Amino acid sequence: MREVVAVDWGTSSLRVARLGADGRAIEEREFARGILTVPPGGFPQAFDEACGDWMKSPDALAVICGMAGSKQGWREAPYAPCPAGFAEIANRLTWIEPNRIAIVPGVVCEIDGSPDGAPDVIRGEETKALGVLRMLRLNDARIVMPGTHCKWVRASDGCIESFATFMTGEFYAVLRQHSIFARTMPPEDGELDRGAFLRGVDHSIRRGNLLQSAFSARTLSLFDRITPEAAPSYLSGLLIGEELRTQDLMPNEPLVLAGADKLTQRYGIALEHLGVPFRSLGQEATWLGLHAIAQSGS
Repeated sequence: MREVVAVDWGTSSLRVARLGADGRAIEEREFARGILTVPPGGFPQAFDEACGDWMKSPDALAVICGMAGSKQGWREAPYAPCPAGFAEIANRLTWIEPNRIAIVPGVVCEIDGSPDGAPDVIRGEETKALGVLRMLRLNDARIVMPGTHCKWVRASDGCIESFATFMTGEFYAVLRQHSIFARTMPPEDGELDRGAFLRGVDHSIRRGNLLQSAFSARTLSLFDRITPEAAPSYLSGLLIGEELRTQDLMPNEPLVLAGADKLTQRYGIALEHLGVPFRSLGQEATWLGLHAIAQSGS
């Protein structure tokens, strides 16, 4: 079995891992070398600086997911259509160096099932989602991956059947920094205020209209019904609550949360408050997904 070097290369960060035979990390490294920091023609050097020592083994195989496969990345890896499982993705690898360095394709789906509609895409999250299936030994699942753009994935028969993107994190940043809210909130978010956060979740669920409910972050501050320090948590709750409100959340259909600890924790708090069962995983699912893709494609 070949030694797999797993690479998760995003917009703002670069994570690499040397994987064992079970797909789990033997050694990990992380760098602030997202694709936007790499100059034209600089990807080979950045890759070598991150994990070139691991690639000295003649049997080493590097598998890369994320924005390194975008038009702004190392080399564009065309999207694979839904449904997409390990085999479908492994068959569409884009090879930087034959049989040595490969980029995983992103996945595309049509939101309304029609080519005339609006497509949705993921890059990197497809690998994490498939890793979740492998980690939990599931064929069917609903997987939520919080982030700047939160992804909700439906998996069926071991494949990504469909997914939807919610720009919740980006909308938070825009409202927090570039709207009237910026004048009444402190420069930094500070620690999560759980009560204010859940108050925001509940308000979104009740009102059912974010364009209207968002203004409550202004009026509650105006009448001193929420402190400036708690206002960012309230706004976060409003936006995550709106995202959850639009989902068909069934008590008998547990969700799997997979993502960075702090943001994933907020989704978990909201789901628990709404009585929706879930399981929570960290970033290690990406390594398992890359390992399985490497085995499927080798």
